[in-house]
Amino acid sequence: MTVTKYADQIYAGVLGKILGVYLGRPVEGWSYEKIQETFGYINYYVHDKVGVPLIVADDDISGTFGFFRAIPDYGYKRETTAKEFGNTWLNYIIENKTILWWGGLGRSTEHTAFLNLKNGMDAPESGSIEVNGKTLAEQIGAQIFIDAIAMACPNDPDLAVKLVRNAASVSHDGLAVEAACHLAALEAMAFEEKDLDTLFDRAAKYVNNQQLLDIIADVRQICKKESDWRKVRAYLDPKYGYGVWPGCCHMVPNHAMVVASILLGGDDFQKSISIASSAAWDTDCNAGNVGAFNGIRLGLEGINAGADFRGPVADLMYVVTSDGGSVVTDAVRETREILKAAAAFRDERIELPSSRYAFEYPGSVQGFAKCEYDHGNMASVCVSNQNETDPQENGLRIGCTHVADGVTANVSTQTFIDFTKLAANFSTVASPTLYSSQKVHMVLRAENLPSGEESVQVRPYILYYDIDNKIQAEYGEAWNVTEDAKEFVWTVPDTEGMSIFKLGCQVMSRKRFDGAVIIRSIDWKGAPSDFGQRGMLMNSIWNTNPLWLAGFASSAVQFAADFNQTYCVSNVEDNGVVTIGSREWKDYSVESTIYYSLHREGGLVARSVGHKRYYAAVLSGYGRAQIIRVNDREKTVLAEVPYTYCEDTGYRLVFTVKGKELILEVNGEEIVRAEDSTFTEGGAGFVVSGGTMTCDSLIIHGTEAEA
Repeated sequence: MTVTKYADQIYAGVLGKILGVYLGRPVEGWSYEKIQETFGYINYYVHDKVGVPLIVADDDISGTFGFFRAIPDYGYKRETTAKEFGNTWLNYIIENKTILWWGGLGRSTEHTAFLNLKNGMDAPESGSIEVNGKTLAEQIGAQIFIDAIAMACPNDPDLAVKLVRNAASVSHDGLAVEAACHLAALEAMAFEEKDLDTLFDRAAKYVNNQQLLDIIADVRQICKKESDWRKVRAYLDPKYGYGVWPGCCHMVPNHAMVVASILLGGDDFQKSISIASSAAWDTDCNAGNVGAFNGIRLGLEGINAGADFRGPVADLMYVVTSDGGSVVTDAVRETREILKAAAAFRDERIELPSSRYAFEYPGSVQGFAKCEYDHGNMASVCVSNQNETDPQENGLRIGCTHVADGVTANVSTQTFIDFTKLAANFSTVASPTLYSSQKVHMVLRAENLPSGEESVQVRPYILYYDIDNKIQAEYGEAWNVTEDAKEFVWTVPDTEGMSIFKLGCQVMSRKRFDGAVIIRSIDWKGAPSDFGQRGMLMNSIWNTNPLWLAGFASSAVQFAADFNQTYCVSNVEDNGVVTIGSREWKDYSVESTIYYSLHREGGLVARSVGHKRYYAAVLSGYGRAQIIRVNDREKTVLAEVPYTYCEDTGYRLVFTVKGKELILEVNGEEIVRAEDSTFTEGGAGFVVSGGTMTCDSLIIHGTEAEA
């Protein structure tokens, strides 16, 4: 049986995860009494009632899909180790910014484990009871990050449990790891087995701790006797609640509620995540785990059977890591990554769409929705998947009502953070996915065209933030669309380095158009042919962190607009990295004029996929030029030559990566080159160790073939 059989279920599992998180997130940290007094039963989104956005950065989402990247990064090994998962933490986490609750050493389990890793300890020691103590090691985090791993092991609970045990032990131990393995077995088996009693019976053999087995059996027993979830919670609280188990967020109360929500929800997806969200304790974690499990088990039909949880979300999610260009993503793209792993584990070849947007799953829209920007007179528009109208065709269906002369229909999707809808709960570090000078390819067709010679037209557009933080729109030329699908190409206009946060399509017609435009696919590839932030862009000395800097992911402690140049980059320790761009960037040059102050080394970064995996071209100690490779904890000098340079003098560095060739030019002269094929793609930027440098401009030139 090929892994493609499970594709829709994996997509449903990804959806279930994020829908559950979004449902439970607004009341995370609330007491049970407050939830009951305010909402009673949370059976639909309540974000608007508590004044927060629906789509938020959340550790449950970022950790689940971010730490999963250990699997592709280490070659899709069935034996991916705890140490490799730990190295993945170091690569994708930006200290005090991304993924984790930064609650402090000895208080936050994950923060403590990160510090252990940072200080040279490997996993699983980093999360062990021996190092961190029993209480800290048995908090909830082990089970909230594991769903994507389990989804990559459909109907293979042995592999799921092995990988999850390694992943969970980076930060946890004891009961917490056992609970994560229990959940992983349930999810892996749910691809084929649907009966809950059978699933729980079989999953028990993957739990090695008798205490946890007794707790699960107790929860199963009360759920057989009592169908009212409030009465079940009243039974669980005095035995397993936060008042009984130590620490900030112990695993036991939350695993008990995950089990209870699954059992009491039965075959009702909405009911299961609603119970998990209404019962307090760690609501987004619990609803996310329940949603993932029942997404797999009940599939898209189960998710679609109740209220419309999918419509407001539109597949959109943030996976916030140091790899800024992969932060703004969607359920379809993350499903593809899981499918690649699932196929690799089975030694199967799999064909996946090559286009960024292909809308290949039932009901998928990949973030597209009616555009809220003021385009003038706007007609009514309905966004859906074409497969809901024609099961034989995938695509984004833009259903138009009364489009006519001067009245348009507009849809868009996020390519970067929409700062008008940003929550303050977790730091949302990101880079845009789309840049000026890139070529956007769209395949379009239309249905129910008006009669006569008048045509329906579509023109692409972008929304971006200008230097004054105001939203601006740039439109492309109008394309005539017909009933036959046709590819159109648009070169994204120059925004002077400002971040593009939405890509959209505007539908126009002189005669009334009550039909639909279908977008079959949208794609762009490679690095931009000419993107840059040039010269001094600071427009106020009182604002050293303007919005135009927000497109960079920075693990340097200080990264700010400069008073004389474009940027100031400073870091006390080694490896202060600042990057922009995405892993689709392959062959390109990165250029900046750099002024050195106190420092050990500093220069340019290329092909960064995370901040512990990249190439750099640096000047070091006022006497050397080097090309280096950083690969997890290993730093390798690939090439080195003597080079004398001076403080407070500008040096124009150009670092070119093309195939396996790595070349550093300084002030127009080639200084040093190397060859290496470890990294083939990734973003660009700066690195500084032990000091400060100021940088005039950052310019990216992609090769002609990619651009």
